[in-house]
Amino acid sequence: MTSTDVGPGTSTEMPEAGTIDMNLEVVTLPVSDVDRAKRFYQSLGWRLDADIVRGDAFRVVQLTPPHSGCSVAFGKGLTNGEPGSVHRLILAVYDVDAARADLIGRGVEVSEFFHLGGEGDRVPGPDPEGRSYQTYASFSDPDGNEWLLQEIKTRLPGREWTDPTADVAALAGLLHETAEHHDPYEKSHAPHNWWDWYAAYFRAREQGRTQQEAAQAAGRYMADVKHVAAL
Repeated sequence: MTSTDVGPGTSTEMPEAGTIDMNLEVVTLPVSDVDRAKRFYQSLGWRLDADIVRGDAFRVVQLTPPHSGCSVAFGKGLTNGEPGSVHRLILAVYDVDAARADLIGRGVEVSEFFHLGGEGDRVPGPDPEGRSYQTYASFSDPDGNEWLLQEIKTRLPGREWTDPTADVAALAGLLHETAEHHDPYEKSHAPHNWWDWYAAYFRAREQGRTQQEAAQAAGRYMADVKHVAAL
């Protein structure tokens, strides 16, 4: 069955979100030289959690990136994967410029920035709009396992597991922020539906724009789409 096939009795309804905590703990990497891989990942500043040997056929080395909830492991007797066959391991960073500079300072060869084109191709340079999730840089370990630095300043709605009460507080904060930025616009423009401005502002903030950039984006939306004129 292909990914587009629908089998008998297949439901199109989305299943309910799970309620049992399942934290991704460790990703196993195939490497050819355990000691070389260990030196490389330690050189990145990653925390060494374990280096366990059991006889001649088993060894596991585990390291964790700074403040990551998930670790990587490699060694002997862990996987049958071909060394260097793992690609697109993503490290989410708030400031991709700083993260790239840090790795280069540690002697790691890191690619120039790129973003994804309309067909998923890698286009040179950071995302022109500076959006979260859109700018990358890549590097590889000595075996060729590929890592991507991905800049995420603002996560999209539904991308985090949070306490519902915290969600309410965060939304209240965003509403208050939006109201403050909408106030000067409301006083200087013709009568309009406030929810149109709010929606445009929300969308811009979700895309990683600053407060000032979001206010400007909302203003452009009101002028270009809703044709609201300044007084």
